Amino acid sequence: MSKKPYKTSIENFQTILHRLEDGLLVGLLLLLISIAVLQILLRNLFDSGILWGDFLVRILLLWIGLVGAMVASRQGNHINIDLVTRYLPPRVKCTVNVIVELFTAMLCVVVAYYSLMFVQMEFAYGDSAFAQVPVWLCQTIIPFSFTVIALRYFLLSFTNFIKLIKP
Repeated sequence: MSKKPYKTSIENFQTILHRLEDGLLVGLLLLLISIAVLQILLRNLFDSGILWGDFLVRILLLWIGLVGAMVASRQGNHINIDLVTRYLPPRVKCTVNVIVELFTAMLCVVVAYYSLMFVQMEFAYGDSAFAQVPVWLCQTIIPFSFTVIALRYFLLSFTNFIKLIKP
């Protein structure tokens, strides 16, 4: 089967977004490793360290986990239990996938909404996480990532629904 000779503007935009996500994930991981290694070296060799280094590592771990979840949701590659669906006929399996993807999307919408409320409360409180960086800024990844995941699962369910209704 031959490749398409050109990409649509939507496909180009999607490719750019995927590369940005991948780059962000790699950059965050490299920063996490660098800060952790620097903390170890400073503690073991100089009996000192970066005062806010441990807090930054925790925040980076949160960001890596949620950006990683966004990346995993591109094609519906999240962890799932397909013990039953693997034995279903293709049409029934597609129907089950649509239902599960819609449920996942709705659940992510709920989490995104309540995490946004949480971030707004942290904004109102005005506390700082480390080095004068506000706590709410560190937590913005939570509603953002769950919103992206919800959108992706809505799109996946729509795509599978189209496959279901096409003969």
